[in-house]
Amino acid sequence: MATTFEAVRAEALFASTLQSSESPANAEVRTATAGMLRRIGIQGCAARVASEFGDHPETAVARMAWALARVRAAYPAEGSKVVRAIRELRAA
Repeated sequence: MATTFEAVRAEALFASTLQSSESPANAEVRTATAGMLRRIGIQGCAARVASEFGDHPETAVARMAWALARVRAAYPAEGSKVVRAIRELRAA
């Protein structure tokens, strides 16, 4: 289940111009997400997602699945193994 932050970020990435075929790095995902939220806001991103699901549901589902997966990779959860490993490396 997606958290609220994940959902908002996924909608912002979905609304961005980044494409799955570009295989964007985590930094690119974070930049695109933040840029869309600054430009059109949470409601603007949600509206763009809704529009795409209404106009092109066959491609919107795959894009949202990609966006959610990329957001989860780019913004690891605070309690995740990745975050703990990074903190341990920094402390060493």
